[in-house]
Amino acid sequence: MAGIPEEQWAAAAGALHTAVAADDSILLVCHVNPDGDALGSMLAVGQALTALGATRVRATFPGPLVLPEPFAGLAGRELLVAEDQAPAQPGLLVTLDAAAESRLGRFAALLDQVPSVVLDHHASYTGFGQYPLVDTRAAATAVIAAELVERLGVTIDRGIAECLYIGLITDTGSFKYDLTTPAVHRLAAALLETGLNPGEISERVFDTRPFGAVKLYGEVLSRAVLEPELRLVWSTASLADLERHGLAAYVLEGLIDGIRCAAEAEVACLLKQVGEREWAVSMRSRGAGDVSRVAVALGGGGHRAAAGFTGKGTPDEIMGRIRNALGD
Repeated sequence: MAGIPEEQWAAAAGALHTAVAADDSILLVCHVNPDGDALGSMLAVGQALTALGATRVRATFPGPLVLPEPFAGLAGRELLVAEDQAPAQPGLLVTLDAAAESRLGRFAALLDQVPSVVLDHHASYTGFGQYPLVDTRAAATAVIAAELVERLGVTIDRGIAECLYIGLITDTGSFKYDLTTPAVHRLAAALLETGLNPGEISERVFDTRPFGAVKLYGEVLSRAVLEPELRLVWSTASLADLERHGLAAYVLEGLIDGIRCAAEAEVACLLKQVGEREWAVSMRSRGAGDVSRVAVALGGGGHRAAAGFTGKGTPDEIMGRIRNALGD
């Protein structure tokens, strides 16, 4: 799906206005292990609904309610609740940055029970939701969230702007990926006009990590494997690595860029352990390869140049599946 028809914008905005006017419970859900785009888009929309007068807005995501440190101070965080405290039967569900039902965990069951608005930009979007706002040309879900906020008639204040800006910079890699268009820069400029400090935000999101993370990065990079015949480079980060350095999992975000820069490789993979035999796999392509095709084949999703999935088994077993998928 490319572009969002006007009637879909109107239908989604109408559903949200109706829910606010009726004082319905509105539940916002983003994907498991949320990144800056997922959290930022969700909290931006949540603040906009609150500004409209909604009193029963809650936001959540599957898994423990733990925010990565760079996002711990985001405006709108007071809307967050643990997944077991989320409304069991909200009047309206809003999903953000989740291309597949599986990324919503237990909340996927609500899609068959209550009306739902979907904000997403992934090429692997599976088509769920009653009111889809999905644009695969958008550089981030935050781009769609920003337009929705404006269409709802809410002024983007500094709190909303910070959430949207973080979504924008995380999914564009600080404006270096291919989907960074002139319109993206215009949106960024409008958000900065609210008084944001881009240097402070960039340092907090990208350039501030505990010293242990520096040591861990060195270890992960030192064990990277290059497979020239597949133009593939990959490495792993285990739970034992995190425990040894006393680190939270969020410090691994962005580490794949250190692996991706290998000139001999077209595709980069980082396997991040999340359970005994469970690994969150991040994949990146330099452009020629389509890693979303691989990720979708293995139960995940994403974009041509950036995708991921959850793999079960040992790293060698998971990499075997990746090699097979790359060869198909």
